[in-house]
Amino acid sequence: MERGIGQGPPPTEVHRGDCHAAGKRRRSITRDEARQALADGIRACTHCRPGTGLGVAS
Repeated sequence: MERGIGQGPPPTEVHRGDCHAAGKRRRSITRDEARQALADGIRACTHCRPGTGLGVAS
């Protein structure tokens, strides 16, 4: 999960763990958290397409 800038930054994008496009402001999340984030409307990375591996249309 990539986070925004600032104090208590909101999530901005979901990446796979091996994504080359993930920025420095990221933290690891579980598969279930990733599914929930995508379902909540957090953008999926267009490079690594995390929803594909999770079975979630993104």
